[in-house]
Amino acid sequence: MIIAIMKSNLVEGPVRKIGIQSRSLTGTMPNGNRYESSLERDLMILLDFDPHVKFYTPQPITIRYRDKNNIWHKYIPDGLIEYYPENTSFDSTPVLVEVKYRNEFVGKFNDWVPKFRAANQYAKENGWIFKILTDDRIRTPFLKNVKFLTSYKHIYDPVMNLEIEEKLKILSVATPQNILNTLFFDKWNQAKVLPIIWGMVARRELQIDLSVPITMNSRVWMV
Repeated sequence: MIIAIMKSNLVEGPVRKIGIQSRSLTGTMPNGNRYESSLERDLMILLDFDPHVKFYTPQPITIRYRDKNNIWHKYIPDGLIEYYPENTSFDSTPVLVEVKYRNEFVGKFNDWVPKFRAANQYAKENGWIFKILTDDRIRTPFLKNVKFLTSYKHIYDPVMNLEIEEKLKILSVATPQNILNTLFFDKWNQAKVLPIIWGMVARRELQIDLSVPITMNSRVWMV
């Protein structure tokens, strides 16, 4: 889960206040992070679900750059993602991000190239990476699955969790429907257990392929 936005050691926090706007969807995430578009909100939902993410700071820095006419401008990227350092193959390099809808680039990309180059250079100088994240990279089946699972994240039953784990040790690989059928015959008890299964998936206690839509016949297995 992402921690409070002011705890980053790399940046001091948002350099620009995100207020309520009539032109776009603005709001606040449960951790206090503000967003100014539904696409930024969806990115924050993904980051909050990612166990590798330590902090996400919106509007993290101000970058000065010159345009093609040699005129100075200020550019504030949308966010900075920081990861937990791990002794694994996972790349924990901080990522400076710009969040954009693909159709926004039509007729504007050449005008934006100088600020994106400046952001890329700034990121390199600080040992970060700069990325432009578009809606086709954010709004995928993975996002739909994350939105579905998030509401189950805190559903936990120690006795039933243990029973489900024991069943999966025997089955090795199963589906949510298989697990329910091996635990109970009646639909009432199955309905009570299903949210517990989704909670275990949401907390990554059970593994499932999140790149395709989740169904009752999706394969699940132990971590």
